[in-house]
Amino acid sequence: MKKLLLIFCFITAFSGYAQNEEADKKAIQKVLKKQRLAWSKNDIEGFMEGYWKSDSLTFYGANGVVNGWDATLKRYQRAYPTEDHTGILSFKINAINKIEANSYYVLGEYHIKREVGNADGFFMVVFKKINGEWKIISDTSG
Repeated sequence: MKKLLLIFCFITAFSGYAQNEEADKKAIQKVLKKQRLAWSKNDIEGFMEGYWKSDSLTFYGANGVVNGWDATLKRYQRAYPTEDHTGILSFKINAINKIEANSYYVLGEYHIKREVGNADGFFMVVFKKINGEWKIISDTSG
């Protein structure tokens, strides 16, 4: 009977862990969807809501490292100054993997259909749950 109880407790604990991880992944995908929709409306500031509003945010792209939310916003605004530049964004999410409690990395591909020429590339973002919200704390895109 003790073995049966122990097995039941283990299965229950594992099931709760798996459900929490699935809920985390769905919440992260929701942030990415909001970003995609904002981007496709040429709403860069709305897109940036998915990022941690901190000087510790790190963006690493083709032109090197940008530190901080404000600097990252300015970088996006310079690189994508008009609706013709932002175009319509889509993602292909290849993996969402847990790093530790309240931290995940997302591997994916982005595709932007736009008037000034389409843009495609890969990305890895790190999400962390901060004050109950999932935020990107680090972004590597290229």
